Amino acid sequence: MTIQPPSTTLSTFATTLAEAATAFRDEKHVRPKAATVVSALLEAEKAAKQQRITYPLESLCGCWRLCFVVTTQKARQRRGIVLGRGFYVPKIAKASISFSQPPEIPAEIGNQLEIGPLLLKLTGPAQYVGKKNLLAFDFTQMQLCLLGRNLYSGNVRGGKAQAEDFYHQSVAKLPFFAFFLVTEEFIAARGRGGGLALWIREA
Repeated sequence: MTIQPPSTTLSTFATTLAEAATAFRDEKHVRPKAATVVSALLEAEKAAKQQRITYPLESLCGCWRLCFVVTTQKARQRRGIVLGRGFYVPKIAKASISFSQPPEIPAEIGNQLEIGPLLLKLTGPAQYVGKKNLLAFDFTQMQLCLLGRNLYSGNVRGGKAQAEDFYHQSVAKLPFFAFFLVTEEFIAARGRGGGLALWIREA
């Protein structure tokens, strides 16, 4: 079961993010300004850390479409991570991520990008550190299709050998998402590079 933030916070950052998710799904709704969404994401992350909110892996399982992204900028001096303004992902580029936990099989991640007739899909192993809401992953398989025709399907980055070595690597050295808000309709996380992302449920 997903652990929800306290009700006192639902009227602030969670409401803003819910409005952003709804507006992205249905263009009849007015989208919150990018700066407002960025602030809401940062507030949600801060609340999760202060309240030590945790989410089970099961609450992430499914397919999620990328809705909003905040990239990082190079700082002139060492002042930590500097975030950009953030933007809604153009509808023409359909990017989605999926998580699954089949019985008796390690967790898996899928990352898919569709631009017109072109489809690129990456899949690989994942492991979840529940106490930190941190999901580490690696992509070891790739599929490329054009107009529904398979152009390539095979290993990348060492394939099977890389997947087997994945579980022997330190989580700190792997790509990861640190989730700080998980609901039935949307999820939010910070990536290893420092950027922020908001996804809406697709399936």
